[in-house]
Amino acid sequence: MRYEYPCKIIRDEEEARMSGREAYNVTFPDVYGANTGGWSWEEAVAMAEDCLVAALAAHVEHHEDIPAPSPLQEGEMGVSVTPVVAAKLALYTAMREQRITNVALGERLSLSESAVRKLVDPDHRSHISSVMKALRAVGRNLVVEDRAA
Repeated sequence: MRYEYPCKIIRDEEEARMSGREAYNVTFPDVYGANTGGWSWEEAVAMAEDCLVAALAAHVEHHEDIPAPSPLQEGEMGVSVTPVVAAKLALYTAMREQRITNVALGERLSLSESAVRKLVDPDHRSHISSVMKALRAVGRNLVVEDRAA
């Protein structure tokens, strides 16, 4: 899955009127609870990236499926997660689909349950090679692509 989610960034006229400064609201239609804002367009975009990771991490923490991103619509922009976070989400999703527990994956990789838990936690720093090794252990592979901005 491509972990690029559509978001809407809309100028908040009411907040701008009340505060006397620009304000923007950010929403992700596909990701429950992923809402944030910023005092400038640039801040709103930066906050959107952090908000998306936090909301997807909450899905992992609550043992919920990771929502699939819908195609971009007019007026939306795509926000992607980092390659490491994408790999962690892919690992988490593969484990759920195959009903592989942390303990079972740990046995395949000679890791403890807590080490596997960290591998799927988007908030925990992991080396990409460790997550990719775990992905291969569940029959998956990470593909990274680039494109013009």
